[in-house]
Amino acid sequence: MSLEQPRRDTRLDHYVEAYAERTHGLKVSAVRALFSVANRPEVVSLAGGMPNISDLPLDIIGSTIGELIATRGTQAMQYGSGQGEEMIREQICEVMSLEGITGHPDDVTVTTGSQQALDLVTRTFIDPGDVILAEAPSYVGALGTFASYQARVVHISMDSDGIQPEALLSAIRSLRSQGRRVKFLYTIPNFNNPSGVLTSLERRHEIARICREEGVLVVEDNPYGLLSLDADPIPAIRSFDADNVVYLGSFSKTFAPGFRVGWALAPHAVREKLVIAQESATLCPPVFSQFVISTYLSTWDWKSQITVFKDMYRARRDAMLDGLEAHMPEGTTWTRPKGGFFVWVTLPEGLDSQALLPRAVTNRVAYVPGTAFYADGLGSRNMRLSYCFPTPERILEGTRRLGEVLDAELEIHSMFGIDSTPHPHDFAAGPGPDVS
Repeated sequence: MSLEQPRRDTRLDHYVEAYAERTHGLKVSAVRALFSVANRPEVVSLAGGMPNISDLPLDIIGSTIGELIATRGTQAMQYGSGQGEEMIREQICEVMSLEGITGHPDDVTVTTGSQQALDLVTRTFIDPGDVILAEAPSYVGALGTFASYQARVVHISMDSDGIQPEALLSAIRSLRSQGRRVKFLYTIPNFNNPSGVLTSLERRHEIARICREEGVLVVEDNPYGLLSLDADPIPAIRSFDADNVVYLGSFSKTFAPGFRVGWALAPHAVREKLVIAQESATLCPPVFSQFVISTYLSTWDWKSQITVFKDMYRARRDAMLDGLEAHMPEGTTWTRPKGGFFVWVTLPEGLDSQALLPRAVTNRVAYVPGTAFYADGLGSRNMRLSYCFPTPERILEGTRRLGEVLDAELEIHSMFGIDSTPHPHDFAAGPGPDVS
């Protein structure tokens, strides 16, 4: 008889061998990981992209919801169409028309926020190993979705006018010469998250032409387009290339994120696939939320409300730029966004935003390190600062605290003779400061 005792399983996760292969690349969002710290009242959070909805007419919205339940509750609280309710799809087309888009309600799929729309598009097109082209830097939530479907992300360099067309064409042809399948280009042309860069109209036409000629679908993600702070919105890429663009939109930034209503406007054949994917994921998007937003759009001056939001965000954007100008050490640069929520900061050579984050939090200010917005490890000299939620006074205080952290780190480098020569991965392929 063997005296050997059975080996005890000491793994913390007993299901590790049962998980699907695609789960191995999943990571916690860098933004979500900061929430517990950034939400402490003593910390000035320049990290999250949470909209400021304090200027909404909450009393009117509350009474509208009450009336909705009283008069149409049996509809609003029932199952609905997997494509979304027709009334709101018609209103979505009206919203998109402000950026030059002529859409038909039949080609709109309502989703649980534009994040779900991005997930459905990725699920529809991506097999493991397929290539997705994305701006450098790119939205952290998109990178997480792409990783969950085992896509390979290849970043395309950008400058203050957006994606560089020659870099886009070169990447497509190079990847194809290697036998790689390029499925789509993912872009946030309006005030890119995280850089704040606005893609120029000329670049939009070039990007559309290249992708059309090379047979690459464009996925245009546009949560911030109506939040242009200094000029009228630029026509969307979808407005002049309906056959090769899937357009993603959301009410999270122009109304309220808690209702979780977004949409995808897609070529008809693609729309059919998205509806099927939607039905398998959620059966139908939240009907109650659709009724609430539809009622808001039909009974309230929502365009004037967006103007109120723009005035508020403009004051916060200006406070951020003033604070950076006053408090950042020499060698720091940043973008100057014309809309949206974010500023992209490039630190002096030798500084690492990830390494500095604990010191910043100790000094009661939070940001998102730049590496979160790259799939390839770049961005260590960058950070994303958000100005959408704190008051202008808090933003100025936050930039002051951040400046103290950077000054102290540079002083340590100088005192101890630390080599500030940048390493290859210090440099992001993203844009430099927009000085226009």
